[in-house]
Parts: sequence; C-alpha cells; structure tokens
Amino acid sequence: MKEQEILREQISEIVKNQLKNNDPPETKIVYKQLLQTGFTDAQTKQMIEQCVTLELFEIIQMGKTFDNDRYIKNLKNLPNEPIE
Repeated sequence: MKEQEILREQISEIVKNQLKNNDPPETKIVYKQLLQTGFTDAQTKQMIEQCVTLELFEIIQMGKTFDNDRYIKNLKNLPNEPIE
C-alpha cells in the first residue's frame, strides 16, 4: 500500500473517531449541517478530512503545534476550503 493511501486511511479514521466520540463537538455539528444542506456523507467527510489534513501539514511540515481554534474555524467555514 502506498504511503498516500495509508495516510488517507488514517485521516479518514481520525474523522470517524471525532464523529463517534463527539470530540471536538464542532465536527459532528458541522457534519450534520453539511448533510442538511445537501452534501452526501462521503462529500461531507472529505471536506472535514481536508481540515484535518491542513492541521497535519502545519504540524509535520511547518513544525507548528496543533491549533484547535484554527481547526474549528476551518470546520465552521466549510464547505469553503480550509485556508489558514
């Protein structure tokens, strides 16, 4: 399995765990809001995964620490792509 596929699966698992554990609660709130506006389950999870990916990039590539406020801000800004 390619590294990118493994990473994609791990990011997907992070989103699943956030939804299951309601942690942070904003993930489930935004998930439900996006579904109600007509996005599919897969589309919604993919958008949330983009927010997780951005945080991981900031941590791994930029040497920053996890920024929960930035993560939640990007979640709440969906369906617009995370920009920060």
